[in-house]
Parts: sequence; C-alpha cells; structure tokens
Amino acid sequence: MASTSAYPPPPPYYKLYKDFLENPDSAPAPPPVIEGMYTMFGSTYTTDDLLPSLEDQGLRQLYPKGPNIDYKKELKALNRELLLQVLELIDVLVERPSQYARRVEDVALIFRNLHHLLNSLRPHQARATLIHILEMQIQRRKQAVEDIRRYKIIACRRQSRVQICLKTCKEICSDLKMRREEARVLLQESLTCLDGNLEQQQT
Repeated sequence: MASTSAYPPPPPYYKLYKDFLENPDSAPAPPPVIEGMYTMFGSTYTTDDLLPSLEDQGLRQLYPKGPNIDYKKELKALNRELLLQVLELIDVLVERPSQYARRVEDVALIFRNLHHLLNSLRPHQARATLIHILEMQIQRRKQAVEDIRRYKIIACRRQSRVQICLKTCKEICSDLKMRREEARVLLQESLTCLDGNLEQQQT
C-alpha cells in the first residue's frame, strides 16, 4: 500500500518561473482564458453565468414560467405542497411501506424546485447587498465629513484660545519689561544717592 504525504510538495511548474524577475521573457505565457464548457473534478461547468432551467436538468417545473413570477406566492405554495407531501410520505410509510419511493421522488422534486426558485433570486440579493454596501459607505463618509467639521470647529476654538493666551502673555511680558526698566532706573537712582551720601560722609 503506497503512502501519501499529508503535505505534498507543490507542482514542479514553479521552476519555470525562477528567472522571471531577471528575464520576464524566460517564463512561458499564461494559459488562455477558458470560455464555454470545461470539466473540473469530474463535473462539467460553463463560464456563462446563467442559471440552467429545470427542463435543462431533466426536471419538471412546478411553478409558472415567465419573467413575471411572484416569488413570494410561489415559495409559499411550494412550501405548502412540501408539507402535504411529507405528511403523505409519513402516511405511506405507516400504511404501505413498500410504496414510499414515489413519495420520496415527489418530495425531492419539490425541494429542487424550491432550490431553483431561490437561486433565481440570487441576482436580486446581490443587487440589494451591493446597494446596502454603497449606502453604508455613503453613511460612513458623511459621518467622517461631520466628524472633520466638528473637529475643525473644536480646533478653531482652541486656536482662538491659544491666540488669546499668546496675546495675554505678550502683554504680561511687555508689562514685566516696563517694570524691570522702572526697577533698574530706581536701582540706579538709589545707587547714585548712596554714592553721594558716602562722599558727603567722607568729606
């Protein structure tokens, strides 16, 4: 029995791109874009983003065809039909267990119709989700603008307070300079008087 590694090494294709930074032309070109049908993991897929109809899948459609479908009404109708079929399946399992296969197929068909009908609402859901995301972005941006305006008002108020404080400080500094000058003059006069008194005492 061959053992496999829990973490196998990567495919060897990365070696083809080892000199890509020095010489981009040394690496092979990327594969062409897939268009149409392709196979992946044993299942066939298509690049066309279209929901296949139930008839294309070989199933019977239980709700009306056409573009104008009342999804709410049809989902409620399918839900009621599903409940009825489940009750009948339970009754068959109790009364006639050998005849349950057809009821199971009916229940499976209703589930597939419900699933298909819900999948057909995906574009509407994506559009509504995108609208909601854009509305949230607009709301966040409006809130950011309001915050910026509020902070601007606060900053202007603080700036005016700072200017008032600076003006007050300048006035105090100028007053201190005047008082210092007055004190210097008084000190000079006092020294002059003291010198005169000392000269008189010496004589």
